[in-house]
Amino acid sequence: MNKIQIIRAICLILVFNCFSQNLHSQEKPNIVFIFMDNFGWGEIGAYGGGILRGAPTPNIDSIADEGMKLLNFNVESQCVPSRSALMTGRYAIRSGTSKVPLGSGLYGMTQWEYTLAEMLSDAGYTTGMFGKWHLGDSKGRYPTDQGFDEWYGIPNTSDEAFWPTNDLYREGVHPQVKFAYLMEAKKGETPTKIGVYDLEAKARLDGEITDKSVDFIKRKAKEDKPFFLYIPYVQTHLPVEPSPEFKGKTGNGGYADVLAQLDHYVGKLQKAVKDSGQEDNTIFVFSSDNGPEGMEPHEGFSGPWRGTYFTGLEGSLRVPFLIKWPGKIPARSVSNEITHEMDVYATLANIAGGKVPTDRIMDSVDLTDFLTGKTEKSGRESVVIYNGTDVYGVKWRNWKMMVKEINDMFAQVAPSALPKFYNLLQDPKEERPVRLTPENLWVRYPASQVLIDHAKSLAAEPPIKEGTPDPYVPKK
Repeated sequence: MNKIQIIRAICLILVFNCFSQNLHSQEKPNIVFIFMDNFGWGEIGAYGGGILRGAPTPNIDSIADEGMKLLNFNVESQCVPSRSALMTGRYAIRSGTSKVPLGSGLYGMTQWEYTLAEMLSDAGYTTGMFGKWHLGDSKGRYPTDQGFDEWYGIPNTSDEAFWPTNDLYREGVHPQVKFAYLMEAKKGETPTKIGVYDLEAKARLDGEITDKSVDFIKRKAKEDKPFFLYIPYVQTHLPVEPSPEFKGKTGNGGYADVLAQLDHYVGKLQKAVKDSGQEDNTIFVFSSDNGPEGMEPHEGFSGPWRGTYFTGLEGSLRVPFLIKWPGKIPARSVSNEITHEMDVYATLANIAGGKVPTDRIMDSVDLTDFLTGKTEKSGRESVVIYNGTDVYGVKWRNWKMMVKEINDMFAQVAPSALPKFYNLLQDPKEERPVRLTPENLWVRYPASQVLIDHAKSLAAEPPIKEGTPDPYVPKK
């Protein structure tokens, strides 16, 4: 072989390697996952809101036009357990993250949990998160300790934005009574405090999250590795206050201004994906962590469902879920099949070539064939309903069996001497419990079996206790 032939051979090898790398990266789609905070089922146009709420949402609605809209996508009833279920593919009760930490002490996921970000990172993804975490605010429990390569946002919740301007606030009376901070970090780093998280910072944060997300898309689209971008916005958790540039924009009040602002931000993210040349190879998701706010004057809208977060009502559990993946998910497809945020884990693992853990009980169902139109069934028939550590009931197909009920987060829990049954097709607002007359007595068996099987799984693998420190290793 002469020199010219050697050079040609080297060039062919280089071209082949480059082609192989590009082909490999295209086999694994990028993932952009928008996760709203306390955002009701009925807020956006695709679910009957939008202009009804004072602001059209064409950019968000376009995801439904180009992809799939789920009508029965379920989440946990509070912020912390919902985010935990998404990240772990497991009921939050298993992870010791079943409720918002209203008391003091250690909280969040142990490092033993194998998060969605860790799974995708191990599958070859670059991972970025910009927004609210709420799964731990101590060493070893920040996003960059749990699989994310970079993060900017807040570790906890937006309630704390009220503190800096509250005359009654007293800093230093307890180690956990301190101003909240905007923070950022890279994997392996101790997060850096950027500034105090106050009401002004809260109003502008979603805009900053969007800009940083757009920058992430531009940077990572140029690389050979696929990327996972997780965007947990801080709206519409109270205080629901628009950024200065959107204040008064709709003329329909602050909540409508925030909807208009959000739709603009989603449009910017969609444009960034399109401009990067990665649109056909990107899964784009819009969803929420739980139902709407219920505190004046920040109330959201749950559409045809009754209730807000911190309840077991459908308004608490059902949230928007829009997903598009050009050429893979049929456009304008709609389903009322039961799905749950836990199912995101197994679904993305299948699509991305990741591994679902086998050393622990997993509750995630793979929805790939369902989302891509290969089957009309989701593969999930039931969901156990939790509010904190308490089981409130179970959803089974179009039926709901409730053993405890609460109308809002401040109401008194009403346990039932006998379970109450609701047919969600005939009574979407859960206003008329169905008497189990002889023709319907059969429903109690499949619904009860869900709870029996779930209780057996908790006995087989006892849940991690809330506040468990690291390192945690389950007992064999």
